[in-house]
Order: sequence, then structure tokens, then C-alpha cells
Amino acid sequence: MKIWFDILTPKQYLFFEYFIQKLQKQHKILCTSRKYEQVNGIRKFGSINPIIIGKHGGKNNVNKLLASLDRSKLLTKKIEKNDPDLLISFCSPEASRVAFGLGIPHIAFSDSPHANAVMRLALPYATKLLTPWIIPKKDFEGFGIDYKNIINYRTIDAAVIIKNYKKNKQKKSNLRKMILIRPEESEAAYITKKSKTVKIIKKIIEKFPDEQKIVLSRYKEQTIKLKKIFGVSICLLSKPVSGKELLNNVDCFIGSGGTMTAESGLLGIPTVSFNAIPNRIEDFLVKKRIIVRSENPDRISREIYQSLNNPQIIKKRKENARKLVMSFEDPYQILLKTIRTL
Repeated sequence: MKIWFDILTPKQYLFFEYFIQKLQKQHKILCTSRKYEQVNGIRKFGSINPIIIGKHGGKNNVNKLLASLDRSKLLTKKIEKNDPDLLISFCSPEASRVAFGLGIPHIAFSDSPHANAVMRLALPYATKLLTPWIIPKKDFEGFGIDYKNIINYRTIDAAVIIKNYKKNKQKKSNLRKMILIRPEESEAAYITKKSKTVKIIKKIIEKFPDEQKIVLSRYKEQTIKLKKIFGVSICLLSKPVSGKELLNNVDCFIGSGGTMTAESGLLGIPTVSFNAIPNRIEDFLVKKRIIVRSENPDRISREIYQSLNNPQIIKKRKENARKLVMSFEDPYQILLKTIRTL
């Protein structure tokens, strides 16, 4: 069988890498992506080398639309020539439409029903949808897919990603504690909250002058703004980095509630989410006491202080995370069963 993966974001790259490594032993794999710094930069850390077709449209809605339409045309030509038997995507709007038009079955993954625009564009054309069991099927109501075609798996996507993080070497000895801050996804269509990142970083700089403060920005515009405000008060990483190496050396993580926040929590790193992206996964991890949620800079500072100075908190977090990850199933088996039904 020839299986086509369309990979649009760093999260999708890291998530699908696990499945591709297994499937390529018995199947031909075709991977496509788009010109997008966040994905293209992370390729040097992974094993997938996708064919670049089209580009990311940026923040502007008109540019998003034009880039999507152009990419659909380019994908159609490429996929018609390669003639795959199956598409697997994380609800790629362009790939979903092209697969439907060419009569190719499509297995879509999603843990993000809050990404309303993407769901509306992709799910009406999907054959099956695979999603974590903690997301109710009703969350996908109105997106054009029948409940009978929604299949649950008992894990969360960040747990699949950290499977490749477990061969880390011992944490590097460093006299300075490291606080890693990951700002919100500022160019996604589903972001509606006003950013609290600047206030949070200011408070962290004030309360932790001696700690190493690393900010992992996402986009050029975001990087320029943070550099202008904070200068040398923070270490600003503006290019994609290896999450495996970076998280292995972090003492505390402050994130916006997305995938890296979940990764950090499941690795047992003391993690605070400022909930810029309200979602079921973040809710679940808060309830399981894997991460702490707070949008208040003062409370976030208190949580960081406890994380850096109370070994018992670190020990408890790691034990909670280990037990939770051990309880998850392997979604690869669910994917195989779904493929066999098509």
C-alpha cells in the first residue's frame, strides 16, 4: 500500500514520525508539507523529509485563503501522479479536499475541535476521524462527519511525541536553574484571547533575576516584539529547536496550553499553563495534576518558586506523569485496525 501523509505543523511532524517509522517497514510512504519555517526548521531533528508543496499563508485571512487555494492545485498535480491508496493527515484542509476529489480514503487525526475553521474545511471530506477518548464526539458536531466514523484512542498526542524523548542523556549540570517560556500561537485562526505573555515574562524577570530565562518564540513578528521589550533580560530562541534536548534541561516550563505544554507535563517537568488555547487536553492534564493552570503573573511566579525550590514537588510530578503515561494505549494499533476497515 502507498500511504500519503500531509504534515503542516511541528506538532504534526513529531506526532506522525512515530507512525511513519512503523508503517514504512511494510508500506510505501509519501510525505508532503508546505513552506513554513516552523516545520522546515524542525526537519533537521527528525527522520522525515517531506516534499514541500505550497506555503503557509501567514496571519492575514486573505493570504491564508490564497495560499490554501494555490496549494490545493499544486497538491492535485503531485498526488494524481503518485496515486496513493490512503491519506493520513491532521485535518489538512488542502489534502482532505484533494483526496476527496481523487477518490482517496482519508484517515484524519484531531485533538483540536476548537480549531473551528480547519475542522469545517477538512472533516466533511474525511473517511474516518481518530481522536483522544477524552474529547467527546459531540465536540465535532456540525463539522460534517458522522459519529459512527469517529474512533477514539486512549492516549493523548503529546504522549506519542515523547516516545522519542525517552532516550535522553542525563540532565546537564548547570548552576543556574532554567525557566522555559513558550508564547501562544499568535497566527492561528482559533486564537481569540488577548496575549498575557509580556506581563508574565516581566514578572518572571522581576522575581527570578538569577535564573536562566529562555523564551521559545514562534514567528518573526513575535520575536521582534519580545526582543524590543526585553532585550538581554531573556535568552530568545527564534528558530525551531529540538524539544527533546531543550526539555531535558528545563527546571520549569511556562506554556500556553498547547502541545509543548502537554509534552512538558508528561515528562514530569513542573509545568504551568496560562491557558491561551482553552482545550480538552489542557483540562484533562490540570485535573490529573500533571500541570497547573494560571493566568495570574503573581501566582505563576509562586508556582515557579515552588518548582525550583521544593524537590518533593518535582518528585511527585514525575511520579504522576509516569503513572499516567503508563496507562495509555498505543494508537498505532488503532490506526492499523482503522486502515483494515477501508
